[in-house]
Amino acid sequence: MNKKQLAGKVAKASKLTKLEAEKMIDLMLNCISESLLKGEKVRLVGFGNFIIRTRAGRVGRNPQTGEKIKIESTKSPAFVPGINFKAAIKGK
Repeated sequence: MNKKQLAGKVAKASKLTKLEAEKMIDLMLNCISESLLKGEKVRLVGFGNFIIRTRAGRVGRNPQTGEKIKIESTKSPAFVPGINFKAAIKGK
């Protein structure tokens, strides 16, 4: 399902227009992104958490030369599903 299809389902369930539903989805995604950029965790009880994971820096090797290189630490967004969401997917 893509964003337009999701907006169609939201519009049908909420009696909004598809355009209004798409704007609401965009707004929600922007709010989640802004919160993560500020370093905040976004918790949607029963669904899951959006978090930023930090991967520590380390020493790696260049596969062509075997030379040691320093790999900087990185941050990346992650989603951790909630218990209810996991149970629903498992069919329990």
